[in-house]
Amino acid sequence: MQWNLPNILTVLRLLAAPGVAVMFLYFHRPWADWFALTLFIGAAITDWFDGYLARAWGQESKFGAMLDPIADKAMVVIALVVLTGYSGMNPWLILPATVILFREVFVSGLREFMGADAGKLKVTKLAKWKTTAQMVAIATLFLGTGLDYLAKGRAPRAGEGDLPSGLGLADLANHLGIALIWVAAILTAITGWDYFRKSLPFLREDKDG
Repeated sequence: MQWNLPNILTVLRLLAAPGVAVMFLYFHRPWADWFALTLFIGAAITDWFDGYLARAWGQESKFGAMLDPIADKAMVVIALVVLTGYSGMNPWLILPATVILFREVFVSGLREFMGADAGKLKVTKLAKWKTTAQMVAIATLFLGTGLDYLAKGRAPRAGEGDLPSGLGLADLANHLGIALIWVAAILTAITGWDYFRKSLPFLREDKDG
């Protein structure tokens, strides 16, 4: 394991993932929303810098290649769990979040099953766009939850969530966040199917055995 700057940034991003949820344990809202948003954006920025620096400085490593997608998935999964809870279990958020969570678990299990052949499922450009869409959508949704709490003075209760109907800043952020998370979910589903299709040759039963 090499402790260079790109790998350190990746580790920090991994540690920031549970920190997003911890913000809501130790701070009152909407401060928790703002701190979570800041932490998430900062971690998302390192996702670009660690890969760029590793390539530019010739510091690419197996440790970084292994940890980078784990850190990305941890950030997305934990943030979505927090958002669905603090959005009043909004069904317009739950459905795309479910698609994203299902795909991440499915692809991770697929890579684990393939073992040594998992490296043949290389990250595509569309998958990178998928990750970017997820990060932007989640950051926008954190902005929306914070602004919504400021406007209403309380969090929505379970089952109360719905599409925002006003034209205030909070509603605009929520509208945009919901639209972006649906775009991210569609890209996530497409890339998940692409990985599954590429893995089919490795999943066929060996008839000679």
